[in-house]
Amino acid sequence: MNSTPSAIAAGSLRGRTHEYYELCKPRVVMLIVFTAIVGMFLAVPGLPPWSALLWGTIGIALQAASAAAVNQIIDRNIDRRMARTCGRPLVTGALGMTESIAFATVLGVAGFVVLWFWVNPLTAWLTQFTLIGYAGIYTLYLKRATPQNIVIGGAAGAAPPVLGWTAVTGEIHGHALILFLIIFIWTPPHFWALAIERRDEYAKADIPMLPVTHGIEFTKTQVVLYTVLLLVVTVLPYATGMSGIVYLVGALLLGGQFLNYAVRLKYRPVAGLPMKTFGYSIVYLMGIFTLLLVDHYMGAIVGVFGS
Repeated sequence: MNSTPSAIAAGSLRGRTHEYYELCKPRVVMLIVFTAIVGMFLAVPGLPPWSALLWGTIGIALQAASAAAVNQIIDRNIDRRMARTCGRPLVTGALGMTESIAFATVLGVAGFVVLWFWVNPLTAWLTQFTLIGYAGIYTLYLKRATPQNIVIGGAAGAAPPVLGWTAVTGEIHGHALILFLIIFIWTPPHFWALAIERRDEYAKADIPMLPVTHGIEFTKTQVVLYTVLLLVVTVLPYATGMSGIVYLVGALLLGGQFLNYAVRLKYRPVAGLPMKTFGYSIVYLMGIFTLLLVDHYMGAIVGVFGS
């Protein structure tokens, strides 16, 4: 039996560490960091400088985690009324407000300092504005003010590949903005699929998500239309010479399956399909950015296997 004071203290420390970890929305942050890292690799023909890659990843991750924590601090009363979020640490009382605010502040300041001194000021400021956009403008205002909240607020979520690009190059490039556009257009069908499934919870929490204000059928139509637009937008890397045929074929296949989910959601709905669509949308985005990365280094890969 591990009931000694030291064992109890160790267990308590692990428990609190886990609660702080959950306060950072780790799965969301991992996706953010992944797209930022891909942006770093796509910014240069070879490998990005290790310093920019390391410190850029750390700084962006810290600021993203800070934004996630601030989001939970602001939304704690809403989270309490929704089944999906009622287990979050501020709702259960596992963490208090003072320590959560202090934790979020330390993460945000540390991330900014890392980016400013070890990456470049442009990346530091852009990442800070992204944090403010998500944790401040979206969470405090847009989420509660308009059914277009996720469309407008999606700009903050679409920024990571631009941040990664600027971390390596120190400038904003047109190709980085294409990466931004892909995530920006992806966000509404991704999130509205979840909102359809959780419509009653959002209504109970007085959050004007599109299925609440305009109905589920209207939202399903919007999911189809945005998915079609997304399919078009994901052709841009090929059309602009940023990527080649490997990316194009893969993107069309992934996009075709996403569109299949969207059409089924609209015209052949079955129980559980909104969440399956939501789940596939995450796989889809990871697939698109993986294809961009593979295509970017295809010449080198072929050379290694051909030698």
